[in-house]
Amino acid sequence: MTNAADTRPQDAERPAAGNIVRRLWGGEVPLARAFWNYAMIGGTALNAVTTLLAMALVAMDAPAAVAVIVFALPIPYNLVVLVAVWRSAGAYEGPSIRADLARAAIVVWAAAAVLL
Repeated sequence: MTNAADTRPQDAERPAAGNIVRRLWGGEVPLARAFWNYAMIGGTALNAVTTLLAMALVAMDAPAAVAVIVFALPIPYNLVVLVAVWRSAGAYEGPSIRADLARAAIVVWAAAAVLL
């Protein structure tokens, strides 16, 4: 008996969850998706949530170390998307100014995400 799911072709645009980190790290995700979806939208949301949570912990007189750890939680994600955008920009086949601007913007974004 054949399962209907076994006969459907795999969607190349939607990689498996475990595969996306490898694709991001390798610069295999299109530049626009790496920059806008993973960095600007996802990364900014993640950083905002952890920053607000860290500030709430400080306001509740939680130990400072706990607030610092919560604030630092997105740093590995930020590193992955920084590398992803940088490498995707290197593989970008469009106008080079877009790749250069994406690289400059992701460096500024990552620095701001860690420092603010």
